[in-house]
Amino acid sequence: MADDVLRIAIRRYDPFEAAIRRQFESFRDATGRNVRLECEMFDLEPLVETLFTKRGLAEGRWDIAFIVTDWLAEASAGGHLLDLAPLDAREPIPDWPAAWPASMTAPPSIGGRLYGIPYHDGPYCLIWRRDLFADAAYRASFEERFGRPLAAPETWTQFREVGRFFADPAADRWGTVVAAYPDAHNTVYDFAVQVWTRGGTIVDADGRPMLDTAHALKALDFYRTLLREPGLVHPAFASTDSVQSGEIFSSGAVAMMTNWFGFATHAHAHGAPGVRGNVAIGPLPAGEGGDQASLLVYWLLAIGAGCRDPELAWSFLRHVARPEMDVVTTLAGAVGTRNDTWDDPTVRAVLPFGDQMAHLHAKARMLPLDPGFPKIAAVIDRLVHRAATTDMPTATLLAEAQAEALVAWSTR
Repeated sequence: MADDVLRIAIRRYDPFEAAIRRQFESFRDATGRNVRLECEMFDLEPLVETLFTKRGLAEGRWDIAFIVTDWLAEASAGGHLLDLAPLDAREPIPDWPAAWPASMTAPPSIGGRLYGIPYHDGPYCLIWRRDLFADAAYRASFEERFGRPLAAPETWTQFREVGRFFADPAADRWGTVVAAYPDAHNTVYDFAVQVWTRGGTIVDADGRPMLDTAHALKALDFYRTLLREPGLVHPAFASTDSVQSGEIFSSGAVAMMTNWFGFATHAHAHGAPGVRGNVAIGPLPAGEGGDQASLLVYWLLAIGAGCRDPELAWSFLRHVARPEMDVVTTLAGAVGTRNDTWDDPTVRAVLPFGDQMAHLHAKARMLPLDPGFPKIAAVIDRLVHRAATTDMPTATLLAEAQAEALVAWSTR
């Protein structure tokens, strides 16, 4: 039968796979459908290759896929995704969009079409080990050394000082971890956050790149200085992607990091002894003269334009969007997207810092949802990689990146 298999391409992250499998079993039980699940996990670059380069969504290799918001504009313009609006008109998702944060409901809607349903949330935030920050000996030592109480850093200068204080490579512990693997993912996000929290921007109102600015110079100087301070950053940063950075924190190897909310939930629920149950989160530090900001990039479930049975795939997406299924996502170690998930008593018992989600969303910004932005992101990725691995002056790197980005923007 044409509807006996549902093929899902999953971003490689164990909680994603665990949640999808549980939700699929619940879907089978609830609907009585005789359908099999075929799923495969991919790292970022292979996921892009199978979904877009090899046209796996457009040509029916995958019925459903994990799509990050960064890819939405290009994927929809390229004909890879099915417009879900007609399906939603016939069989609406209950509570959509009112039950989701407003910041999450606009991006999947492009030109009156709907290209995905939010699945995994998690604004960028500061994440730290509460046990280390509460330790009496550390607190006394820090105050004697810096003349102020040990607390979560509120500025990037404090972030560097606190990281330096906790760094102890001899004990296999570093101050922080940075995901600097050049996959046009966290390198781009980190650069944007460093610029935003200093009051700058990476594109103007027309989407024109703005990489060669005073704010960008301060941002990139701080980033590369952070990486080069002995013992401060986990030494594997050049080969560490976002998922691996979360695993490093969860293992207990670093004291704090700026990363996705989802890595905090996973470490708090499933981390190593000492980490598990001792994770705290808060706003990102601000740059001098800047303000707090966050970054909202999230994963959706999208249906491929070549899906063999759109009705079946849509039925599964509607099921996954239910309140109890969003809780399954969260308890598996990912991060649900519905507002009511954070009021669920089972979630609150496991993740007491979920009450900060609303504050993080209020400060959250998104990268441009423009089909041409991935070209600019690739330039930023190369810029950050060069800053991390060469001694070229920051101003030179930024000037060259701006020139390259302008060419990319003009040919978008």
